[in-house]
Amino acid sequence: MIEAFDLTRRFGTFTAVSQVSLRVPDGAILALLGPNGAGKTTTIRMLSGLLAPTEGNATVAGYDIRREPDAVRACVGLVTDVPGLFEQMKVPAYLDFFGSIYGLSTIERTRRIDELLEFFDLATHRKEKMAGFSKGMKQKVALARALIHEPAILFLDEPTSGLDPLAARSVRELILGLKHSNRSIILCTHDLDEAERLADQVAIIRQGRIVALDTPSTLRKQATGETLVLIELVRECPLPLEALATIDGVHNLQFREKKATGSLSSVTQSPGFMLEYQTPHPKMVNPQVLSQLIAAGAQVVTVTCETRSLEDVYASAMGDVGAPLAGARHETMGDVGASLADARQPSMGDVGASLADARQNQQQTTLPSITLKDN
Repeated sequence: MIEAFDLTRRFGTFTAVSQVSLRVPDGAILALLGPNGAGKTTTIRMLSGLLAPTEGNATVAGYDIRREPDAVRACVGLVTDVPGLFEQMKVPAYLDFFGSIYGLSTIERTRRIDELLEFFDLATHRKEKMAGFSKGMKQKVALARALIHEPAILFLDEPTSGLDPLAARSVRELILGLKHSNRSIILCTHDLDEAERLADQVAIIRQGRIVALDTPSTLRKQATGETLVLIELVRECPLPLEALATIDGVHNLQFREKKATGSLSSVTQSPGFMLEYQTPHPKMVNPQVLSQLIAAGAQVVTVTCETRSLEDVYASAMGDVGAPLAGARHETMGDVGASLADARQPSMGDVGASLADARQNQQQTTLPSITLKDN
């Protein structure tokens, strides 16, 4: 569970984060989207107990980020866009080092290291120094490091960056598995399709403020209430556009020739024609349009309905804070909650600071185990 109340951080006269209030319940994934410099990193540093807020407060897994930053650091896992590995070390020794910092016993460390190396397909590289690893392999090591102590909270910044498709799919399955084991996961990604597939909630941050926050489907609906309808015809439209435009709910009606695409053998075929319009009520409007077209002798090939993508929503939020997306902003923390994720990890010294002592203070918290699968 993560709860934040009016988190604000200033650096001199510059306000990096302004009055961020959020709630991420256990077993939820939230994706944070925003350009560089929007305040994502600063927010995560505060939530991780690595940076004190100028104003406001937050609790992470029940620990106060102001009074108990060591305990907060002990119960979170960080994966950053730059892994920051000790590249002259071998993977088992590297993971063993961090496992010891987090207070794991020798037996626990050995078990966890073996599980993680097998899961991330790194077992055959046990005896190799990480200096020669590819970017994808280094990302796998960073993920293993974040999971070594089975944290209750995860901050993931581009966790599938540099991974091959199969490895990326395995990581996504792991993220969903961690969610189902009742962990709170905060995901930062520039892959909007990944955010839409994984996240329960999406938060868009701009200039230190959350400008949109809701489920991906709700954000798309709030961005625009209209659906784009594309009707492909074999020949030109048999009706004048003025006749179709009189149907209540048909907006921005236009007709155009569809350009041929595909192989050389297919470009000789008739390219077809496209009738397109926007409507807030496709279930009511489309039957009327199709009835008139068919009655006039039109040969309909396909009918496609498109809603705005998450990419459109993001572009709208970045272009105009006062656009319809602003209405999606949550001024109070709802039950579904939301948080932010752009976890640019600090130096290894900061992450390891006082974790052993904090682990002792955290014994009363029982973390669910991670179920690892070979893929």
